[in-house]
Formats: sequence, C-alpha cells, structure tokens
Amino acid sequence: METVYEVVLPDELRKRGLKAERQVPVSITCRGICFEERFRADIIVEDKVILELKSVERVNNTHKKQLLTYLKLTGMRLGYLLNFGEAIMKHGITRTVNNLPE
Repeated sequence: METVYEVVLPDELRKRGLKAERQVPVSITCRGICFEERFRADIIVEDKVILELKSVERVNNTHKKQLLTYLKLTGMRLGYLLNFGEAIMKHGITRTVNNLPE
C-alpha cells in the first residue's frame, strides 16, 4: 500500500505547484567520511521537507527515529511521518524537527 501513496502523493503536490521527488537517493556522510551506502527518502518536497510514508496499524518509536536520522543525515530541519494505516488521516501525521533554533 505504501507504494501507491508514494506514487500518487508527489503528483498531487506537483499539481499544487510544489517540487516533489520520490525515492531520492541520499548519501551518508558521517564525521567527514562519505559512504557508498545510501538511503532512499520516500518523498522530498522543495528540497526542504522529508515525507516518510507508512501504512501500518500503529506508528512506533523506530519509525520516528528513522525519520529523525534521515533529517540529521541530510541536514534538513523538517519531516513528516505519514501513516496511511490510520482510520483518520489527521491521526496518522507525526511532525519531526531537527536542530530547531531556540
């Protein structure tokens, strides 16, 4: 099910005038070393926001930590975990911030 949302959501965002890319490969750099391994962000909007898509009964801390790790690796500040498995979509949205300025 996640793949369906991953295909449709970027198209809807583009129709609204936003740049949205799916399955974006992101290099992993740690302590100045760039590694060959990469992760793929489900969707990146306007090169600023990561959308991590799930279709599970319940979001757990592992899902939240995954998104925070992606934010840290990219240097992006804002991400949303969207769980399409919730009965009501607004209950399936988790906002995550990285390095929020005081």
